[in-house]
Amino acid sequence: MIALEGLRGGLIVSVQARADSALAHPQMIAALAQCAQAGGAVAVRIEGTANLRAVKAALSVPAIGLIKRAYSGFEPYITPTTDEIDELLEAGADIIAFDATARQRPDGSTVERLADRIRRGGATPMADCATAGDGIAACALGIPIVATTLCGYTKESGGASLPALDLVRTFAELGAFVICEGGIRTPQSARMAVDAGADAIVVGTAITDIEWVTARFDLAVRERTRTDASAVK
Repeated sequence: MIALEGLRGGLIVSVQARADSALAHPQMIAALAQCAQAGGAVAVRIEGTANLRAVKAALSVPAIGLIKRAYSGFEPYITPTTDEIDELLEAGADIIAFDATARQRPDGSTVERLADRIRRGGATPMADCATAGDGIAACALGIPIVATTLCGYTKESGGASLPALDLVRTFAELGAFVICEGGIRTPQSARMAVDAGADAIVVGTAITDIEWVTARFDLAVRERTRTDASAVK
């Protein structure tokens, strides 16, 4: 298990790519992760075992591993069963992020069972939570990391404002290592999350999703062009 003090006060970059992206290749993911490390990231969050292996071979900072896998009839999809945990352990994940909500899983696993499997494999469990209740339950089980990852993405947390600063404040009172993830789009919002009590933050889209970043700049330019054209008329 890694020493969490090495992550405290740091930036974790989620390096992921959509399946249809030109970046959706392990070597591309590893290159982006190397850039994140060079920029000061204290860890990276990586989806998929092929990507994880490539990143582990190229980086010295810890890797948070997860597998997004949908099972028909079940809602959890971030490392939802022990099968995904075993795959991530074999691929060398230092930390394993998993859905820590109370929702039913296809293999009948509980949050406690998943966390125990991660610990026994030598990695550190990270509870991806949606609500205060999720974080409280995770801390009661001794899970050392609680994150706001799923806030706004479940029926119970739908409509939540992101980043989930109120949830960060609640988690900070629990004594766990708190990670704010989701909706951090600017350096200013990152600072707000730290000020709310986050021990570390995760930023993904705003750093590594080149298509998303390009589209934002493109929209700003086009809107200004339309405004200028209307003024001329």
